[in-house]
Amino acid sequence: MFDPSPVHVLVLIVILLLVFGPKRLPELGRGLGRGLREFRSGLHRGGEAEGPADEDQPPPGAAS
Repeated sequence: MFDPSPVHVLVLIVILLLVFGPKRLPELGRGLGRGLREFRSGLHRGGEAEGPADEDQPPPGAAS
């Protein structure tokens, strides 16, 4: 369906450099890598990601 050629990758890199700048790209790459790593580890644990519970819902047994 989508086959990225080297030309497409180069154009994408140039656009990212223009939008974010060369100093910000490594930070964005690290953040993306961490996010993917956490997502994959969540899939391996059965979809239960560690983190805060939903704050909108009261704890079980609490009066509304």
